[in-house]
Amino acid sequence: MKNPIICALDTKDIQQAKNLAVSLKENIAMVKCGLEFFTTNGAEGIKEVASTGLDIFLDLKFHDIPNTVAEAIRSAVSLNVRIITIHTLGGKTMMQAAAKAAKEEADKLGIKKPLIVGVTVLTSMDDQELEGIGINQAAPQQVRILAKLAKESGLDGIVCSPHEIKLVREACGNDFVTVVPGIRPTSSATDDQKRVMTPKEAVDNGADYIVIGRPITKSVYPQNSAKEIFESLF
Repeated sequence: MKNPIICALDTKDIQQAKNLAVSLKENIAMVKCGLEFFTTNGAEGIKEVASTGLDIFLDLKFHDIPNTVAEAIRSAVSLNVRIITIHTLGGKTMMQAAAKAAKEEADKLGIKKPLIVGVTVLTSMDDQELEGIGINQAAPQQVRILAKLAKESGLDGIVCSPHEIKLVREACGNDFVTVVPGIRPTSSATDDQKRVMTPKEAVDNGADYIVIGRPITKSVYPQNSAKEIFESLF
């Protein structure tokens, strides 16, 4: 079984991030560097973590006018990361620009194109939160709409909660990548996540990648926790 675990590095400290990445290397697929880490350390921080040999999920959720997002994607591709996120709510033209820029820049640099995946509905949001920002669709229906739009726009996949995996598979097929946060082992707190599921449940539902942070990074023995989570998938 391919390891689907992406560990979110819940730290701003480069050395701590590198040490954690090295310790987890045998038990995860890649590490996630998000806004907190990138805002503190920038591109050089990403390069430092990449020096451990682990693939990187660069989770910056780009959302702006098409040209700005395209140029940001070009810069991100040059870091030779494995996955880059954008917001599907930026619309079809923005997503098309991102997909095109990623391919062009990867071809120019002679490197493998990263997966460009679109964030649909954040796992911290529920139907009430959506209604509060003027979206009258329930979360599953909104995810389905955005996932189909992302595929039509040339993205490689989407980010969705575990509860929408099957729905996305039905709408977009098995080759459309699903990156799934909101993953909590049975013994873990849900924290600020509202639409959650256990690692095995998510994988059984068809998740390609599951994003797990605090249950691993805040563990007394992160390496053991990552190994236990992976073994629980069988």
